[in-house]
Formats: sequence, C-alpha cells, structure tokens
Amino acid sequence: MRFNKLDLNLLVALDALLSERSISRAAERVHLSQSAMSNALARLRDYFEDELLVQVGRKMEPTPRAEALADAVRDVLVRVEATISTQPAFVPAESTREFRLLVSDYTMTTLMPHLLARIYVAAPHIRIDLRPQVAHPERALERADADLLIIPSEYCSPEHPVETLLEEQFCCVLWKDAALAAAPLTREAYLDAGHVLVLPGQGQPALEHWLVQRLGVSRRVEVTTYSFMASTQLLMGTERIATVHRRLAIQAQRHEPIVIREVPLPMPTMRQTVQWHEHRTADAGLAWLREQLRLTVTAMDNGGTWNCRQSTGT
Repeated sequence: MRFNKLDLNLLVALDALLSERSISRAAERVHLSQSAMSNALARLRDYFEDELLVQVGRKMEPTPRAEALADAVRDVLVRVEATISTQPAFVPAESTREFRLLVSDYTMTTLMPHLLARIYVAAPHIRIDLRPQVAHPERALERADADLLIIPSEYCSPEHPVETLLEEQFCCVLWKDAALAAAPLTREAYLDAGHVLVLPGQGQPALEHWLVQRLGVSRRVEVTTYSFMASTQLLMGTERIATVHRRLAIQAQRHEPIVIREVPLPMPTMRQTVQWHEHRTADAGLAWLREQLRLTVTAMDNGGTWNCRQSTGT
C-alpha cells in the first residue's frame, strides 16, 4: 500500500531502524533479512532525501530529519496496532495475551504479588512482563513498549488517560537498635541524622524536591540507592533514617529488625496512578486489567488473602 508515493510498509522498517539504530537489530526485530533491511533504508533515504541514519564510530545516529520523524511514525503505528489488535471482548479464562507494565520496585514489592495471585485465578494463561521504570515513562506508551504505567501522578503525561490507584503516606524507618529509635523522633533529630535516599530510574524523587522547595530544608544524604525495597535494609547497624512509603515499611517490618516512626515534618501524599495510551482506551483487555488493579488495591488494604477467587471477573 502506498500513500503519497511512499510504501507504507517502509514505516515499520523506519520505526525499527530509529529504535534500534542498527540495521541488523532492526532486521531481527521485524523478521527481515539484513539485506532486506538495508534495501529498505536505501529506499527511505531516497524518499525523504536524507541519510536518516549515519555511522558515527561504531554506532548509527539519527539525523535531525529522522529525529523529527520518529515520534510521528511511532504514533501512526500505535494507532494502527491499537485499531487492529483491539478485540470486541476479552475472555480472561481463555486469553494467552501478554501485558507489559512499567513499575517501580515499590510497586513490585507491595502490589504486584497480590495482583498476580488475583489474575492467576481468573486468567491463568496470560503473561505479565514487568519492566523497570525509565526516564520519560510516557514514551514507553507512545512507542508501544508498555501497555500500562504504574507511576506517581507527578510523572504522568497530560496527553494520556490516568486513574488514581491509591494514596500513600511517608514514614521514617530506623534500625531497631539505633539510639534514634529509643527516643521520640524530633524535627531536629530527623534533620541532623544521616539519610538513605532513593533515586529511582525516572530521576530526582518528588519527595526531595518537595522538601527543598516547599519547606526550605535539606537532609544530609549519606547513602543513595535506586531501590525502594533495599532502602530499609541499608539501615542495619547505623543511625541513619530512610523516609519511605508506609505500605513498604509495614511489609519490611515483618522480616527486618526495623522500627517505624512518623516523619516530624509535614509531608506530601503520593498518588500512585495507572496510565495508558489514549488510543487504547477501548482495549477490553486493558480495561479488565485496570479493574483488577483497582480490586487488588482494595483487597490488599483490607487485609485480603492470596485466595482471590471472588471478584476476579470470572
């Protein structure tokens, strides 16, 4: 099929080339031979009258023209894929579909075990691909690298629908034998202590920015980690404090020698949300999965068990 003399099949090749920046990897991605992909690149260069990808050392880099095309090409392909792949109904018990979710290790630890147990009952044959959060997570939706993002509201794109899953408070966690754990945690003690700070994949955490911008205070950061889950474990044998999500702290307290204290400062509430591409709102499978997320949060916070045979949509 052609549009304005362009073979539209070449858009698939172009998208793969711009994503992989390698002829061989792009060919493998779309199941073409390397020579066929080289031929596709030559035809694209001829059509756009631009090199599109140029060799720089051992890598191929996009030209300014290619960078300007990348998002538009991906958007077209996502729209086509969403239209073609969306089924009028989704039958959980019969589906073998794979869902790709971008999640932090906070979500991985607190919410995902409950979700997986729930959907295992209703849809035992579906597959869940849990992927780490990255900078600019909305691009994962726009490139069809993820079906759902589970992220704080601060990181949501205004271009796509979003729903709040839960609200989360922060608390302080200390090693149970720390001297700080034996006395009330005051504002002065909190600010004077060393801190374990989480720097997740999407960049500077909203909490630290909020503390500096809204309260005009800063903390003495002695340890940084990319993992929310590890932050409580890194306190052992020290007088340090980790300021973490309360659900995570409660879960960690079950098997780690820690104590939980209130933060002696006014702290923001985190809104954890689920976001999806606007063109996939009618996707019955994603609508079902979002419903399972909402049901899971309710059951988890009400002390629900792993036996989720009720209210699974079966």
